Amino acid sequence: MKYQVGDDIIVLLSKEEGKVVEIINDKMVMIEIRGVKFPAYMDQIDFPYFLRFTKKKEEPVKLGKKFIDNLPKEKPKPNAIPVENEGIWFSIIPKFDVDEFDDEIVEALKIYLVNKSPVGYKFMYSEQVSGNIKFDLTSEVPAYKDFYLHDIPFEELNDNPSFAFEFAMMKPVKGKADYYETSLKLKGKQVFKQIEIMKEKNLPTIAYKLFDVYPDRVFEEHFDVSSLAAKGFTVYDASKKSGQRHLVRTVIDLHIEKLMNDWSHLSNFEILTIQLKEFEKWYQVAVDNFQPVFTVVHGIGSGKLKEEIHQVLKTKKEVKTFVNQYHQQFGYGATEIFLQY
Repeated sequence: MKYQVGDDIIVLLSKEEGKVVEIINDKMVMIEIRGVKFPAYMDQIDFPYFLRFTKKKEEPVKLGKKFIDNLPKEKPKPNAIPVENEGIWFSIIPKFDVDEFDDEIVEALKIYLVNKSPVGYKFMYSEQVSGNIKFDLTSEVPAYKDFYLHDIPFEELNDNPSFAFEFAMMKPVKGKADYYETSLKLKGKQVFKQIEIMKEKNLPTIAYKLFDVYPDRVFEEHFDVSSLAAKGFTVYDASKKSGQRHLVRTVIDLHIEKLMNDWSHLSNFEILTIQLKEFEKWYQVAVDNFQPVFTVVHGIGSGKLKEEIHQVLKTKKEVKTFVNQYHQQFGYGATEIFLQY
């Protein structure tokens, strides 16, 4: 093996120096440059010593006499330092092996979450196969860092696995959403073609962008109904719920931060109890209004809230069917419920 963990290297294309931090296989290594880790083929890097030895020393610039009045004035430096933002990526590194006929085969896929933005995120991640969660975790990925998630066997792509994420900013920013959900579904044939392209073009990874910019908070519209009240119409205050008729909702968001402000002191059981009580309330509102369909947003997480809601739905006589499938807005974190009367 040409390289070992800890070796100093230089990237031939960019001339950036770094270190080897992991041996991936006999063709690829994981390198680290200025705190950022990424894979590289061995023919894309080299030891830096020869370049240092052969690099010509820069000759000092000879300056004539200059008077203070003739010195150029320094240009004012900008206050803001521009930062690069290339978004959040789902990255795949194939692990190669050879079979009994010495043919190169893909044994497994190393899955990474790569943050190419100046913002750090907390995230919940899950791999789902045939609707069941096979692997999940909760962690953080700082700005300009990558996070190793896990390995999956290559043959698992035959089941078209899906990968779901729920992101939240490590340092909340006013005006930004409390959370953002997105997901990705892979098909074996498509990934195999991408691997062939990767080998042909000598690329280090297969990468899919999850999002560019973290979304802004969506504010609900508020209407001035004082003129209606002045004309004799009865106007209900939605914040005073007891004894009054609720407005029909087509989407019910059960994330605890949407239901109450001070919840950090609550246990998981207490949070789950509050969420289920809220669900029961809005389910009854839907039934009372003969609502044909509505969607409940339960998130991904550990899947406990989704399981509890599905168990409740199985006992309701008004439920015709319900489905938890990929939704463009909510990913796999929502269940659509169809009612009959």
